[in-house]
Amino acid sequence: MNKLQAMEVFVQVVDAGGFTRAAEHLQLPKATVSTLIQSLETALSVKLLHRTTRQVSVTADGAAYYERCLRILSDVREAEESLSRTRLSPSGRLRVDAPTGLASLVLIPALPEFFQRYPDIQLELGCSDRTVDLIEEGVDCAVRGGALADSSLIARRVGILEFITCAAPSYLDSFGRPGHPEELKRHRCVNYFSSRTGKIFDWDFARGNERVQLPLPGLIALNDSNAYTAAGIAGLGIVQMPQFMLEPMLRAGTLEQILADWQSDPLPIHVVYPQNRHLSAKVRVFVEWVAELFSNHPGMRLPKLAQAARPLTAELAL
Repeated sequence: MNKLQAMEVFVQVVDAGGFTRAAEHLQLPKATVSTLIQSLETALSVKLLHRTTRQVSVTADGAAYYERCLRILSDVREAEESLSRTRLSPSGRLRVDAPTGLASLVLIPALPEFFQRYPDIQLELGCSDRTVDLIEEGVDCAVRGGALADSSLIARRVGILEFITCAAPSYLDSFGRPGHPEELKRHRCVNYFSSRTGKIFDWDFARGNERVQLPLPGLIALNDSNAYTAAGIAGLGIVQMPQFMLEPMLRAGTLEQILADWQSDPLPIHVVYPQNRHLSAKVRVFVEWVAELFSNHPGMRLPKLAQAARPLTAELAL
């Protein structure tokens, strides 16, 4: 039995939901498809599929094996791409993870241009504010904002997040407008906590040589950027968020900037990916496209510093 061929057939049967359609797609006799699956189950001593007269469904073991097969077959294709002309026209499935705000407001609106360049890439974009495990969850690369810690991942810095402090007009009418960060201790603030550790993040401010970092009181803490914005608009308290996310609300007047003469430390944005993806044409062109996209965004443009890739992973995703 050709193990790689058997894996490809198994993946196709699962994707197609049956032997007949898989055989048609692969242009193989149905009997050959059935024999390869049986041989695979025999070699593994595991039942991969439930078969009835009406349908084929994957077993729990089969589902786990399916995910592994996807990764193995993807690695094989990427190894071939790295040595062939397909590097000039990357193709196949690309799994990316990105924070909700960055995905919805920056990445997704620009994707038509990406697909014009690379029409043969099928993008699977996961959007959440939690830090995914790229290896465990089979993600090719992730866009992350925040501090980085040493690990086996490769990271390329592609932009920065500039933060501003805002509140809804209804909140300011009720509680007043603070003139100094220390006055926030007497206000209500909407806090943000890490979905990975549960830690509520301190607020930081700088003006000239003066720096302030402090925890602040609040009625609510959230770990999703869209929910965080909604809490600010609802008047639940003062919010501090990336400028690119708040600009539409500032223009609409649903939020007003406060403490405008105080800045928060900007956070770097990186694209991170496992070391075994560094030769992947799909990952390479996506990282280059993201870097180009952010370089043209006034609120996220990286200063003229080196953007060399280095082994790192993100501690925080915003």
